[in-house]
Amino acid sequence: MKTTHTLLAAALAALAPSIALASCGASFCAVNTNWTAESALTEASDAFDLRYEYMNQDQPMSGSDKVSVGQVPSHHDEVSTQNRNVVLSYGHNFGNGFGLTVSAAAVQREHFHIHNHHGAKIGDSWKFTALNDARIIGRYQLTGVADPLKPASAGITFGVKLPTGKYDESNAQGARAERSMQPGSGTMDLIAGSYYHQKLTALDASWFAQAQYQHAINTRENFRPGAQLGVDVGVRKGLAGGLGIQGQLNYVHKCADSGSEAEPASSGGRFLYASPGLSYALSKSTQLYAFYQVPLHRHVTGVQLTANRALVIGLSARL
Repeated sequence: MKTTHTLLAAALAALAPSIALASCGASFCAVNTNWTAESALTEASDAFDLRYEYMNQDQPMSGSDKVSVGQVPSHHDEVSTQNRNVVLSYGHNFGNGFGLTVSAAAVQREHFHIHNHHGAKIGDSWKFTALNDARIIGRYQLTGVADPLKPASAGITFGVKLPTGKYDESNAQGARAERSMQPGSGTMDLIAGSYYHQKLTALDASWFAQAQYQHAINTRENFRPGAQLGVDVGVRKGLAGGLGIQGQLNYVHKCADSGSEAEPASSGGRFLYASPGLSYALSKSTQLYAFYQVPLHRHVTGVQLTANRALVIGLSARL
């Protein structure tokens, strides 16, 4: 099951877009599909990953409580945001401990909210498909354990999120969508992290831990996204016939956005998710995987839309 242990790792969304959890609910899924990418790329020069995500954010939250639409009085009531994301990643190993991954995504977003204007309720909606901000992430393996029964490695990741995505999408009436819902933030962000993973060869299993921090270094048109920290831990067990089962815990802590175009009173929060999954090796170099994510804990600032579930399906390959 060595293939099962390494191919899913080549799913290289190590560099998958980070979560944007603002009042409108513009978001990517928190599932980590890259956690052994570093070891996978020591055995292959190149790796590709194509990942589809679906998340319907239709559950308003206030603090840690579920609320109904309009239950908490506001200038506008968030109703729903549907996110369909396609993430493409390419990773290359330079063979000296260094590696590089480039990733970007196309997002399709549908958002609806109710504008409360002098007692009248006016529905506003947006629907767009656009590219989001691209990412370039380097990695360096600091150490490794050569024990054939329990090989392990640890390293660091470092890179940038580039301001390549649009941040001025408007609806048919010409109203610009809130910045937190836009496909791009307009800012350049620094990204740094670390990882540790280990294979338990005798059990045909492996486990990992990874942390990543992202921080915007500039403001763009009066908007600056809040810094965020993501921490992931997970295990994977190989089964017969190329199958594998997996389980993850994904934690995200996001600070409030800032600037006159931001909504600091309704952005940021703390989130913990459980993400069970399956993988299937189509061949020695190609693999399918799927995750189903559910929230275990949500605490938001103000009132925000959240999702009660999310789905990730992907195809990865290494050369």
